Parts: sequence; C-alpha cells; structure tokens
Amino acid sequence: MRSRAAALLAAFLLLAPAAHAAADPQLCFACHGDNGNSANPAVPSLAAQPAQFIATQLIMFREKRRTDPQMSPIAATLTNADISALGKFFAAQAPAPVAKKAGEDVAAAGRQLTEKFNCVACHGAALKGQQHIPRLAGQQADYLRTQLRGFKAGTRFDMDGNMTAAAQPLAPADIDVLAEYLSTLE
Repeated sequence: MRSRAAALLAAFLLLAPAAHAAADPQLCFACHGDNGNSANPAVPSLAAQPAQFIATQLIMFREKRRTDPQMSPIAATLTNADISALGKFFAAQAPAPVAKKAGEDVAAAGRQLTEKFNCVACHGAALKGQQHIPRLAGQQADYLRTQLRGFKAGTRFDMDGNMTAAAQPLAPADIDVLAEYLSTLE
C-alpha cells in the first residue's frame, strides 16, 4: 500500500508542474515578447492590458468564440485559475516605451479621429483600456490595423458588436492613421 501511495505521490509531483505550466507567463513571451511587450508587429503587446480584457480574450479563445491558429490550442489547455493569473500578471507589467513618435500630421489627424469616433468613451481618456476594453495606446500598429479591418469586415470576433459598429464608417485611410497614431501613444 505504501509503495502504491508513494508511486501516486511521485506521479502527482511529476505531473503537477506540467498541469500548471500553461499558466506560466514565460510561455507567452515567445510570441508576445518579454513581459508581454511584443517586438513582432503582427502580435499584440499584453503588458499593461486590463486583467479582465486578457481573461475575456483567453476565455473566448478557449471556448472557440474567437479563433487563431496559435492561440486557440494554447487557450484550450487553460483553467479559469490559469486565465485569471495570466490576466493579473500581464496587467501588472509596464509597457515598453514607444519606438517612435507620431509626426505632427499623423498626431493631429489621429487625435481628430479618436475624438470624432469617440474612442475614449470605451477605451478611456488616455486610450489605456478599462475592464474588458483593451489598451490601444502603444499597441503594435500592424496589429491594430489588422483588428480594425477585421471589425469593419465583420470577420473579427466582437462580443457585443460595439467595435464592428464603430469601425463601419472608417475609411481605409482612417484605419491607417488610427493605427499609426495609437501605436505612438505612451
């Protein structure tokens, strides 16, 4: 009986780290960058995103309401506790300083578009996100551009339809300006 209990304990100790490895934020660093600061223009930065936003997106990936060839299989292994821990970890990370400043023309046009389309109503006054709404300030321009195009086309998952509706009046040039402007905000 003791040898069986010892074997079960040994198996548990060997498997326990693997079961919780999915919640290790360092596994996210390969794509999302050190501490969630992505260097890949197509991959979003997670640092300083609201914890609830990260958790919501991971749940949407896990439950196949949002799909991605890399994220969906990873999220499928996450428990609610893993998701909560990852959200809290990335929310507590400092965002990397922005790589470039916007030119005066892009800054002026970007500010005007964020005011015209009232982006601050949901994303907050500094566009740093709140609750389940993402931080846009300092996000990767290519990633933002792709997401806005997806919302406009109705191909990007949108939990409540607000972003799909907000993206409809955007012209392709507006999307480009917004993506460039938002990526330069601290």
